[in-house]
Amino acid sequence: MPNFRRNFVKGGTYFFTCVTYQRQPILTTDLGRRCLREAIAKIQQDHPFDIVAIVLLPDHWHTIWSLPPGDDRYPLRWMRIKEEFTERWLSGGGSELPQSESRIRKRQRGIWQKRYWEHTVRDEDDLKRCADYCHWNPRKHKLVQRVLDWKWSSFHRFVNEGEYDLEWGGIDPVPDWNEPEWGE
Repeated sequence: MPNFRRNFVKGGTYFFTCVTYQRQPILTTDLGRRCLREAIAKIQQDHPFDIVAIVLLPDHWHTIWSLPPGDDRYPLRWMRIKEEFTERWLSGGGSELPQSESRIRKRQRGIWQKRYWEHTVRDEDDLKRCADYCHWNPRKHKLVQRVLDWKWSSFHRFVNEGEYDLEWGGIDPVPDWNEPEWGE
């Protein structure tokens, strides 16, 4: 069994990858997008955090969050977002996959993988690399030919803020994406 430990930095910035159970392609459906948007908004009311960057793909999403000073409770936020999404998804007519007895005993639903991948952002260069990874991801997965054509991303906000040129992503911006594996 792996020795799995999370890193906690009060007021930290974190890169996350969260994957649907058995990679169901539900997140870019109308229902999936609505449920996720509403779940995030609800949790942000009770447990604020800033979304620095985000990209939504059919079966997973990447996001970068900055937590308020003195707060390192991102696991609580993830638990609550997954719960809210699941409740909204099922009540909105979405379905879940069958589960093993073990997952049922642990009260896990057939919507999300059990965990998520977390990386503590170390500095501005690391933050840029993580944001580039988010925005490049639809191209990486061959969902679009140009980064600007993917609708469900903070890429256009970054363009408007002058972080990227509109044609950014014509070539792979970071050739060593697999170091680390980015949670995919």
